[in-house]
Amino acid sequence: MVTEDDVRRIALELPETAERPMHGTPAFYVKARWFARIREEGDVLVLPVASEEHKRELVAAEPGTFFTLPHYDGYAAVLVRFGALDAEELAELLTDAWRLRAPKRVLAAFDA
Repeated sequence: MVTEDDVRRIALELPETAERPMHGTPAFYVKARWFARIREEGDVLVLPVASEEHKRELVAAEPGTFFTLPHYDGYAAVLVRFGALDAEELAELLTDAWRLRAPKRVLAAFDA
């Protein structure tokens, strides 16, 4: 199981990432775009995904890990349970979300 400290450590290792509050909870930004937010529960992460279809696929394939709420209907964002992840899985999910939101220049430098 991962913790808020794991989320923070892994997220802040990604280039040009900063932590700022969003809706009163910790959120992580690459430049001005958020790519992860810890929800009020403290053990749930909100991540952007490529599409609503991808969100549905994740929830259907691994409902113990991924879920959604009516609040997120119409948005390409998925919720992730900390208790269902290890640090390696978390790093992969955060990096994928970061890649979706990173400016081209930052992404190009990361991939170089």
